[in-house]
Amino acid sequence: MKPPLKGLDSEGFLAREGSLARVQAPFRPVVAAARDRLPDVFGARLDGAYLYGSIPRGTARVGRSDLDLLVALREEPGDADRAAARALGEALDKEFPEIDGVGTLLYGRARLLSELETYDLGWFVACLCTPLLGADLAELLPRYRPDSLLARETNGDLALLLPRWRERIAGVEDTDAARRPLVRFMSRHLVRTGFTLVMPRWGGWTSDLAEMARIFGAYYRTRAEQMRTAAVLGYEPTGDRAVLRAYVDDLGPWLAEEYARVHGVKAPRPD
Repeated sequence: MKPPLKGLDSEGFLAREGSLARVQAPFRPVVAAARDRLPDVFGARLDGAYLYGSIPRGTARVGRSDLDLLVALREEPGDADRAAARALGEALDKEFPEIDGVGTLLYGRARLLSELETYDLGWFVACLCTPLLGADLAELLPRYRPDSLLARETNGDLALLLPRWRERIAGVEDTDAARRPLVRFMSRHLVRTGFTLVMPRWGGWTSDLAEMARIFGAYYRTRAEQMRTAAVLGYEPTGDRAVLRAYVDDLGPWLAEEYARVHGVKAPRPD
């Protein structure tokens, strides 16, 4: 199926980017296993579950991509829920060599549907998540356009994140192997933030990091090369400490300031 132009439907709203039909054959067994085991893990507290990321987009790489899940519970999750999700992820990762890890987001249904999260977690569920189990909360959420409100509420908190990133960099083991996941995570976050900075002007959505960097670079030419490099590292990270320092001392602070100037600052969250 050909994807919608710029990720929009015929009425100009953001289209849901993934579907179970796009899951490639090598990943179908692990998706089926997750679907079958989640009810046993969470029981009656499970409200629903979703896939997101490269697997439901049909762009996953065998042995390189992880399985990304979002689980909605009828109540707010606790430590026992998080431990259960980690155990399930570890079991799936061990059993299925086709994936490289499992990441599970856990949220209570009420938070996902809250007014505060409408243009952040709500948008994430409605547009970037593919229903796997249970009722689809997207039916209770609005339709979304690629506007400044969405940009602000999705990534308008970079300035708050940078001090935490610096702490993580300072505390990580001084090896390339230990730093590589940080480079991957921060690279992806910065590229996505750069893209949503220009998203309203471009007028659409993509989750492809290289495309995000290309679109950003068309508006901010002096930062284009930095963003293109970050997109590459988002897929193939190195463990170079200098990359991390550049993120938190140069590209990150500039991007946070420009984001606040253009879109404002994300509404505060309790956590």
